[in-house]
Amino acid sequence: MYRVKDDGVPAHVTGAARERTFSLADLPDLREFAAAEAQRRGMPEDALGDFLVALNEVATNAVTQGSTKARLGLWREGPALVVAVHDDGREWRPPAVPGHDPPPENATSGMGLWVARLLSDDLRVTAGPGGSTVVMRFLLE
Repeated sequence: MYRVKDDGVPAHVTGAARERTFSLADLPDLREFAAAEAQRRGMPEDALGDFLVALNEVATNAVTQGSTKARLGLWREGPALVVAVHDDGREWRPPAVPGHDPPPENATSGMGLWVARLLSDDLRVTAGPGGSTVVMRFLLE
């Protein structure tokens, strides 16, 4: 489990992490930034599409349901690329493990965390009075 600081980056991560604050309008630039960082850290080209879909779902949730500004942290940890998205939004108390169960049949929304969980190798959500943080791991090797 990740021990996450208030800024969304796990406590054991040092200066190796790249961070960026973003809003809804910044999502295209955020995806471009994340793609370049992921490739620089060893993500294979054929894994980039799934990575960007998962990131986009989580980042979009952060700035549409959490707060107008959110933070992305991205770093390599052993054989994995780790991404943390943190928003300072209202306290969220999910009734179950977020994104664990598929959305209802014919749903037109509410699929973001479920999709991100399917596309990542691990997904953890922490929520509390300081906002919400989603941490995803993507194996590179």
